[in-house]
Amino acid sequence: MELAHSLLLNEEAYNQLGEFQKAEFIFEWLQFLEKLLPVTSKADIRENQKKLVEQLTSLLNNSPGPPTRRLVAKNLAVLYSTGDTFSVYQTIDKCNELIRSKDDSPSYLPTKLAAVVCLGYLYKKLGRILGNSFTDTVGNVLKAMKNAESQGRYEIMLSLQNILNGLGAAAIPCHRDIYKAARSCLTDRSMAVRCAAAKCLLELQNEAVFMWSTDLDSVVTLCFKSFEGSNYDVRLAVSKLLGTVLARALTSKHTTASTRHNFRRISLEEVMELLGTGFLRGSCGFLRASGDILKGTSSVSRDVRVGVTQAYVVFVSTLGAQWLERNFSAFLSHILDLVSQAHPKAIQSQMDAIGCRRCVSFILRATVGGLLGEKAQIAAAKEICQAIWKLKKVVDAAMSDSNLEARITTTDIMASQHVLVCALQELGSLIHSLGTTAAPLLQDSSTGVLEAVISVIHHPSISVRLTAAWCLRCIAVALPSYVSLLLDRCIERLSALKSSPEAVTGYSFAVAALLGAVKHSPLGIPHGKGKVIMTAAEDLLCSASQNSRISLQRTQAGWLLIAALMTLGPAVVQHHLPRMLLLWKCVFPSSPKDLETEKTRGDSFTWQVTLEGRAGALCAIKSFVSHCAGLLTDEVVQRLLLPLPSAVDLLTQLSSIYKSYGNSLKTSSTVFRYKLYELLAVLPPKTYEGSICAVLKELVVDLTVPDSQIDASTFLLPPLCHENDLLLLGPLLQETDHRFIEEQLVLGNSIAGGSLEYDPYSIYEKVAKGDSVPKPLPPVLSVISAATRLFGVMFSHVAESHRLQVLEQLLNSIKQTKGSRQQIVQLNVVSAFSTSLKHLANCKGSLGPEEVRRSALTLVMGALESSNPLLRCAAAECLARLAQVVSDSAFTAGLAQVSFDKLKSARDVVSRTGHSLALGCLYRYLGGIGSTQHLNACVGILYTLSQDSTSPDVQAWALHSLSLIVDLAGPLYHVHVEPTLSLVLMLLLTVPPAYAEVHQSLGRCLNTLITTLGPELQGSSTTVSALRTSCLLGCAVMQDHPDCLVQAQAISCLQQLHMFAPRHVNLSSLVSCLCVNLCSSYLLLRRAVVACLCQLVQREAAEVSEHAVALVKESREDFTPDVNIREIGLEGALLGLLDKELDQRLCQDIKETLTHMLTSMAVEKLSFWLKLCKDVLAASADFNTVASVDTTQEEASKVDDASVLTSDSDERFHPFSNPRWSTRVFAAECVCKIIRQCESAGSAHFDITLAQERKQRDSRDDFLVLHLADLIRMAFMAATDHSDQLRLSGLQTLLTVVRKFAAVPEPEFPGHVILEQYQANVGAALRPAFAPETPPDVTAKACQVCSAWIASGVVSDLNDLRRVHQLLVSSLVKVQAGKEAQNQQYSESTSTMEVLAVLKAWAEVYIVAVEKQKNQRDAHNHCLKIANPAEESYRDVTSSSSGLLDLVHADLGILSKLWLAALQDFALLTLPSEYASQLPAEGGTFYTAETIENARPHYYNSWALILYAAALWLTSTGFIAVDPDEGVTNLSRPVTPTTMCQDSSSRPSVKSPEDVNTERFHLILGISVEFLCSPRSDAAMENIIACLRALQALFDVPWPRSKIGGDQELGVELLNVLHRLILTRESPDIQLAALEVVRLILFASQEHVKEKRRSAEVDDGAAEKETLPEFGEGKDTGGLVPGKSLVFATLELCVCILVRQLPQLNPKLTCSPAVQSGKHLFLSEDGSRLVAAALLILSDVPAICSPEGSVSVLPTILYLIIGVLKETAVKLKDGQLPLTVAASLQALKGLLSSPMARAEKSRTAWTDLLRSALVTVLDCWDKGDGLLQELDEVSLLTAITVFVMSTSPEVTTIECLQKRCIEKFKIALDSKDPLVQHKCYQLLHSIFQHPNKTVSYPYIHSLAPAIVEKLQETEKAKPENAAELQVIQEGIKVVTALTATAEEEHRAQLVACLLPILISFLLDENALVSATNSEKSLHEFALQNLMQIGPQYSSVFKKLMASSPTLKARLESAVKGNQESIKVKTAKHAKNPGKSSSIQLKTNFL
Repeated sequence: MELAHSLLLNEEAYNQLGEFQKAEFIFEWLQFLEKLLPVTSKADIRENQKKLVEQLTSLLNNSPGPPTRRLVAKNLAVLYSTGDTFSVYQTIDKCNELIRSKDDSPSYLPTKLAAVVCLGYLYKKLGRILGNSFTDTVGNVLKAMKNAESQGRYEIMLSLQNILNGLGAAAIPCHRDIYKAARSCLTDRSMAVRCAAAKCLLELQNEAVFMWSTDLDSVVTLCFKSFEGSNYDVRLAVSKLLGTVLARALTSKHTTASTRHNFRRISLEEVMELLGTGFLRGSCGFLRASGDILKGTSSVSRDVRVGVTQAYVVFVSTLGAQWLERNFSAFLSHILDLVSQAHPKAIQSQMDAIGCRRCVSFILRATVGGLLGEKAQIAAAKEICQAIWKLKKVVDAAMSDSNLEARITTTDIMASQHVLVCALQELGSLIHSLGTTAAPLLQDSSTGVLEAVISVIHHPSISVRLTAAWCLRCIAVALPSYVSLLLDRCIERLSALKSSPEAVTGYSFAVAALLGAVKHSPLGIPHGKGKVIMTAAEDLLCSASQNSRISLQRTQAGWLLIAALMTLGPAVVQHHLPRMLLLWKCVFPSSPKDLETEKTRGDSFTWQVTLEGRAGALCAIKSFVSHCAGLLTDEVVQRLLLPLPSAVDLLTQLSSIYKSYGNSLKTSSTVFRYKLYELLAVLPPKTYEGSICAVLKELVVDLTVPDSQIDASTFLLPPLCHENDLLLLGPLLQETDHRFIEEQLVLGNSIAGGSLEYDPYSIYEKVAKGDSVPKPLPPVLSVISAATRLFGVMFSHVAESHRLQVLEQLLNSIKQTKGSRQQIVQLNVVSAFSTSLKHLANCKGSLGPEEVRRSALTLVMGALESSNPLLRCAAAECLARLAQVVSDSAFTAGLAQVSFDKLKSARDVVSRTGHSLALGCLYRYLGGIGSTQHLNACVGILYTLSQDSTSPDVQAWALHSLSLIVDLAGPLYHVHVEPTLSLVLMLLLTVPPAYAEVHQSLGRCLNTLITTLGPELQGSSTTVSALRTSCLLGCAVMQDHPDCLVQAQAISCLQQLHMFAPRHVNLSSLVSCLCVNLCSSYLLLRRAVVACLCQLVQREAAEVSEHAVALVKESREDFTPDVNIREIGLEGALLGLLDKELDQRLCQDIKETLTHMLTSMAVEKLSFWLKLCKDVLAASADFNTVASVDTTQEEASKVDDASVLTSDSDERFHPFSNPRWSTRVFAAECVCKIIRQCESAGSAHFDITLAQERKQRDSRDDFLVLHLADLIRMAFMAATDHSDQLRLSGLQTLLTVVRKFAAVPEPEFPGHVILEQYQANVGAALRPAFAPETPPDVTAKACQVCSAWIASGVVSDLNDLRRVHQLLVSSLVKVQAGKEAQNQQYSESTSTMEVLAVLKAWAEVYIVAVEKQKNQRDAHNHCLKIANPAEESYRDVTSSSSGLLDLVHADLGILSKLWLAALQDFALLTLPSEYASQLPAEGGTFYTAETIENARPHYYNSWALILYAAALWLTSTGFIAVDPDEGVTNLSRPVTPTTMCQDSSSRPSVKSPEDVNTERFHLILGISVEFLCSPRSDAAMENIIACLRALQALFDVPWPRSKIGGDQELGVELLNVLHRLILTRESPDIQLAALEVVRLILFASQEHVKEKRRSAEVDDGAAEKETLPEFGEGKDTGGLVPGKSLVFATLELCVCILVRQLPQLNPKLTCSPAVQSGKHLFLSEDGSRLVAAALLILSDVPAICSPEGSVSVLPTILYLIIGVLKETAVKLKDGQLPLTVAASLQALKGLLSSPMARAEKSRTAWTDLLRSALVTVLDCWDKGDGLLQELDEVSLLTAITVFVMSTSPEVTTIECLQKRCIEKFKIALDSKDPLVQHKCYQLLHSIFQHPNKTVSYPYIHSLAPAIVEKLQETEKAKPENAAELQVIQEGIKVVTALTATAEEEHRAQLVACLLPILISFLLDENALVSATNSEKSLHEFALQNLMQIGPQYSSVFKKLMASSPTLKARLESAVKGNQESIKVKTAKHAKNPGKSSSIQLKTNFL
């Protein structure tokens, strides 16, 4: 194929190929040429033009296939338009010559067609350059058309369209001729020709004025004729033509002089009249139906009506939204008039009426719903309301007239019913789509929407009553705040007007519809409503028999209410269950005898009432079983089943009753049957086993002797066919935008589709997907579909022997009927049997013995050859399921063999299509029939069938079947891939385009072949690349196909290819194809486009986006997408499409695509994305201003009128005009996603200084923080919208912004943050959410934002904070008002949600205030230490933080009670279900008992912060304050005295403060332990941390500590819970918080032990000390009991933490090779903090032990502390100590100074253990030299020092130990590292000063001489740097200290040693100038010391001075020198000692 890529055709390569390869080669070359020509230079083209033209024209003679001829034509046209044009006339002549040829043989046809196509493209491209030659050409072509067959006519029409397009106005001379030709083609018998003619006429009307002026009438009539017998494509094309022509006629401004002078403008009324005629009278046109009189009746054929309906929509869409706004009232009245009494013919039968109503609804939905923005929709709703009021007046007048003309007026009333139904339905749909945005419309009293709807609820016609009820349901779903209000109103009217039959049914419909709406409303209705409705229903049922005139209506209404009540779910229903079961029991006779007596009594009316009542009861029970499965306990099921046998008995008797009382019972008996079948189908078959046989008999009768002669295939069979197979049956069963009206054409003539009045019970059910209104079918049909479903269930449950009888019976009944009746029976039977096979397959059942299989097979095979294609399709599926159920390979092979034989012999289309599909279906359930022979046979037969060009149907079915086999045969198919691919390509290149169904099947084949090849397609071998090229070729052919569904196939094939071999798919051409089809009028094509985009953007979003924009910039003439990609990019185009699109699935895909694009590109194209979102959100802002800003009301109204005229000019600025609220919600969600993306992209997005710097460096960089103003503005716009969903999204966005940007500082004003300037916006965004009428979910969200805003600390000024704080205060007032004051609009659980949101918000603010105050206090204390002048500023800051606390303080009293009450509720709700009986009957403080389940999630959401806040409050009052007025109501709100689980009567009236405190303590502790025991895996981190913090706060005060200290079991339990938490949660924050709680528990226990010891000493003051009992764990034995011991639990927990961080500590591990000791671990910062915290706890453990106990835990504790020291004592660069080392030394010191070391009972044991520990420390040095350089000697020396200083002398004074210690110090003194020396001096300094001489003297004797010696050496080696200097200074300090402690007689010697050393440090004046800094410092230090020592030891000093003159002289000169510079030096003197002392501070553990 690479050889085909050249400018000229490579003829030698071409000639070597076989016949079929040639076609492929040519196509590949032409495709390449098409891309090449536009980019080749003109010179090259001219050079090769002659040869090229020859090659291309020679192809015309080669009988090219359709795609090839199109490409030849295109290339010729491009060639002439870029090259020379002089030889073009020869080409045109040649084409004309070919067309004139007399050769009519089929083989010559392609050449003729190619010539026709060629002419079209040449004229299209070259147009007027070709001069006048076109008249001959057109004449010639038209002449050829006279005897052309359908393909010829098709191509000629399309060519003429191209010629007209190219010539424009120049073609006027031919217009009339072309018009005549096209007229005849528009009613051609080939549908493809009709479509082509419509396209040609559409092109013609651009220039041919006569079409929309003088000949308008005939064009319109012609279009009506064309609709007759048309298919979907024709209706689309012709309606487009008709709509466009009429729109043109209406808007044409001027007429040229050449047109006739008598032409006048046509008015809107006349245009409407023309369309209306088609709608009402069809194509018999303008004879005003005179012929009808002769023929009797004439019903308009449905396809005409549907076509005209589509034309209406095209007409309005062409004129645009603004035209519709201006002319809406005229348009509305005309549309509604179509179904009014003015045209009785259109609505003479119910079927016609339903059909017409659907059409009218469709027109209104597509125009009002699809074109208008929200503002205009509200105006339209007002218009519709006016129309309803007008009709209401007519009805009222008719009703009130005296009964003289009763007959006439009732027809009036009945005639207005259809208009009302359409108006109400559109009003409902409008409000439903507007959602809460429609609130202003309903509040507008002048319109009176609700009044209008409610006023027609008791209209005489049942359809109006039902539709009005449905309309109310739509209002309730859109505006949840109206549900309760409307329910109350309707129930009240229902009881008031109980005696009017219309009112009873009307209002009961309304209540049922509203109940159905509740489950769509997130806020629900008050629980009490259920009771009211149940009472009303009972009342109706009980009073039914009182008045026979309305007993029927009351019975029906009563059961309808009960059935609707069931949809509210178990929580509501369980309270009414007993009453309902009682009613259910009473409705049926209790025994067969009673039924017999019933039959003998009564007349047809009583039977009608009885049957209605029982059908209603069955329906109610079905509703109960479907919606309340949770209540179906065995007992309830038993009670449900009692009346069932009686119902089945009645079913069997129905026919006899029906015979006795005649036709009046027909409907009610059918309804009874239907409802009983439906109920049985939802009950498990085991429950009614006894009745199965009786019911099955009735089912067989229903299926085989149907009441109706209606062919129900189109709604029975599609669910039984596989959805992919339905594609074979053409577009009728596929999803299209016109499904709503097209459906009536599918259903056959006798039925127009479902409608509400057929089954009022459907009004409360959920609507099927894609419908706006339920469409139940007539009872006759519903009963059949219910029977087939039930048969499916029952057949699989009866005995196998019985099955045979049933099947035989069914087969006989098919044989016995004849003609059309037989087909109906066959259809019912097959669908019933197919359903049963489905059930059998699902429950893995078997079919039964051989005879049953044989009968089943006969049944299916008969249907497989039925003339109804849908039945054949279902039968093929049924056959496959049969094979699946039997699952016996021999049986399956037999089935396939039958089909093989049939296909070989049969010649008729029916059996060939049926059996070929059966072969494919067999593969579907058997996953490949294993054998290759079988596969080869199938493929062979299907190959042959797919080439049968005489029947496109056979080809389509065979290819479809082939695609199934390719898909399902798996790897077995690989052998066949190449031949199949060649076959598919050959057919694609040769099958005429008119046979679109064949092309669609080819597309499916290609798709499955690509999937089968899969990733192999990436390969580079020649075979693979050939296969790949073929696939791409096939895709290219399909992309060029005129049929949209074939194009959709092409796109999904390319999508597959892109998935497997992305490098080989040309992305730019694919993207261009996608952009062109983004707004196609075919739903399936749009879906394919978006699905493909969705896949592409997951990999390469940026490229896709760039290609789309680049494509628009090239703007080729054939590319004019309806969307403005140039300005708003592909992303904007998709957002725009999302706004217009009505198909849910497509919208979902678009959102997904946009989300992928956003994730990968939002950070790079930040401004672009934010602008998109802002445009969408801002488009709603103008809509808001009218509502939200009162001051501009007057101006706004002026603007409104003018805006219609001026808004044209604004279009440019607004890429999105009036987006819907759902789109705006999506935009707001996108903003949050963008913030999240930026968060992961880098910190510069949240740091303004950094962002500005980087922006200056590179202006292309963009950062989120620079767009903060936009973010706030978008959040503000969304948060203040009318739509509640948008408000929620806006508040969420605001919350995200506040949380992410709260800490970003404002560089221009230090100390302030960047968000501060937006506080007004935030306040304004929040205020509306606290208005009284705001729904609770919005208020709850707003509370969250409020608390986040206050807590974020953005605003420091209290006065500014007060605005937002005030909002929280107002909501707190609402909470205090209590349950009684709650609004009764929504479910009680919503008020729980709101209350808890308010309490949680306050809790968050309080927590932050307390934390801030604590931090400030710490900082303030710190400040006082460093006494700074900054104190002033500190005062201000503390005032602001305590100010926040002051804000909360005012309400703390109330808040604390509410918090505790909420916690108490939460505690009750977390009780396990077995305690349910102990819960308070009336519910808790904030929840009611009935809504307990719905309230739970709200508590789970908010308890943690409330717990923390309550704990903080309790600790702040120290558990002391108990209000004096708090008696019984303690712990609950002022209003509701519910307290801790007991009712107030059983409790003493006042509790002591101690009891109150204990209760509170246990409440908080209990909740925490319950939660921490097993936090759910999804429990939020915040909750766990808040819970631990609450415990910390709790144990921060003495009283709770005394409780936990005194109750050891409680402490142990808590520690075990914390241990488990630490094991399961990795987060260091959680672990640290847990350790802090452990520390506090230990502290509490210590306090407790101390207190006990103290009181024991006081009590036994006089007694001997020995007899004192031992307190603390371990008593006298020292034993600790795991599980009971606090010490053990603490140790366990600490070990867990330590071993996790330092595995080497685990003795088991240390032996294993995995952990080689020796390598030191560097812990993370968090790890170090954890280890430090654990060590701190360990050192406190002995304090709670008895002396014996302490001895048993000491080894463990020492092992761990010294272990940490060993493992982490590593040198750090700057001589700092690692945190863990510091902690272990601190812990060691704490441990060693424990009183237990000195207690009598434990002293000796401790001494031994401590000595061992010291040895361990000393051994650290001796591990080997390798480690020494890492090990930190300083830490180990410090540890030794700690031992020496903190233990009793007997530990360290043993000679061997002492020697080793002194040895270590000696080594350190000789260290080369000044830091080590320095530290060593410091440590010795402290040892030398040890008060016990036995300890200090050995050290002094061994080490002092060495120190003095080192200092004397200093004279020679002066210090080089600060470190060395500090060493010397420290040494001097040690000697000075020694001097002070020495005994008198030795002191003089020491001073005598010290003074010369000091004097040697001094410098004289000259040396001082040149000395280094450190020398100078040393000099000053020495001088200072001399000044101090001299006076202290004056005698020694004088003696020395006298004996050594050199020293004296040196001292004097130094003093002199010093005095001169004394002033300068003072500052330095202050500094130096400071330095060394600060280091001492840091590391002083001693």
